[in-house]
Amino acid sequence: MRKAYHLLFLLVLSAIAWASCSSPQAVEVRTPLGWKILNTPTKSSLRGLCPLTEEIAWATGSNGLWMLTIDGGLSWDHGVIDGLDTVDFRDIEAFNASTAIAVSAGQPAVIYKTTDSGKTWKRKYEGPEEAFLDGLVFEDDRRGYAYGDPVNGKWMILLTLNGGESWEPLTTAPKAQKGEAGFAASGSGILAKGHRIWMASGGLKSNIYYSEDGGVDWDTIPAPIIQGEPSQGIFSLSFINGKNLVAVGGDYLKPDFNQNNISLSFDEGITWKKPEGTPPSGYRSGVTYFPAYSWLISVGTNGSDYSIDGGNNWTKFSDIGLHAVKRSKNGGAIWASGGEGKVALLNF
Repeated sequence: MRKAYHLLFLLVLSAIAWASCSSPQAVEVRTPLGWKILNTPTKSSLRGLCPLTEEIAWATGSNGLWMLTIDGGLSWDHGVIDGLDTVDFRDIEAFNASTAIAVSAGQPAVIYKTTDSGKTWKRKYEGPEEAFLDGLVFEDDRRGYAYGDPVNGKWMILLTLNGGESWEPLTTAPKAQKGEAGFAASGSGILAKGHRIWMASGGLKSNIYYSEDGGVDWDTIPAPIIQGEPSQGIFSLSFINGKNLVAVGGDYLKPDFNQNNISLSFDEGITWKKPEGTPPSGYRSGVTYFPAYSWLISVGTNGSDYSIDGGNNWTKFSDIGLHAVKRSKNGGAIWASGGEGKVALLNF
C-alpha cells in the first residue's frame, strides 16, 4: 500500500511539473516598443493633443486645424476652427467626444469651445494685441486656467469657473523676470490639482511658479535647468505620482544637446533638483507618466526616451521626432503628436 501511495505522489508531482512547463508564461513588459504612427488627413504641425481613451483623442495645430478620432486613429473628423486658417492652435483640452476647448498661440490670442464634436466653434476669449498664449489646463470640468507670456511685466493667467464659457484675467498673477517667457511647444507647461497651480518658464530665466490657493499668492522657485537664452528652459511638466513632479526642456535650437534638460521635485513642486543619472537624449518638449508600467515618457524633435526609475535615468527608444505626449484620461494609452500631421500611439 505504501508503494502505491508513493507512486501516486510521484505521478502528481510529474503532472504539476508538466503543466508548469507547458502552460504559457506571463511576460513582463519592461520597455516601450516604439510608436505606431497613425494616418491623418493633414500635414499641419500638431502640438495640441488631448487623448481621452485608447480610441478617442483630439488634436489641434497650425493652419487653424482641429481633429477628432473615436476609433483609435482609423478615421478622423477635422476642419478649421472658425475659418482661422492662419492661426496656430497650440493646445486643446477635452471633456468628452463632444466638448473641447482650444487655445491659439499668437495673433489673435483666442480661446474657442465646441460642444458638437467640432462641427461649430464659438469664441470665448480674445486677448489684447500683445498677448501670446502658451497653453491651458483644467482641474475638473468647471475650473481651468490658460496662461501666456508676460504683458506689462506680469504673467498672463486666465481663469474659468464655468467650463470655458467665459475667462477672466487673474489680477494676482505673478511678476515675470526680464527676458522670461513661456513655451507653447506642447501645451504642457502648466499643471493644476485642486487649488494648486504649477507653471513653468524659460528664456533668460527659468522658474517654477507655484500657487496653493488658486492663483491668489505665488512662490517663484528657481529651476535647475538650462537657461540664459530665449530658446532655453522648461517646456513641459508632469505629475509622476504622489508628491513627485518632473520638468523637461533644454534648448530647442540644439535638439541633441542633453545637458541640464531635466529637473525633479519630491515635495509637490516646492523644491527642485537635477538628477545625477543619465538625462534624456536631447531637447524635450513633452513628458508624461504611464502608471501601468511606472514609465516616464519624454519626446522631442530628435526622438523619445523613457525612464523606469522616476526620472533619474533615461534610455532612448525612438528616433521619431514629436512635439507633445499625453496619457489618455482613462490611463490606458499614451498618445503623441508632431510635425507633418504626425499622431502616434505608444506600443508596449
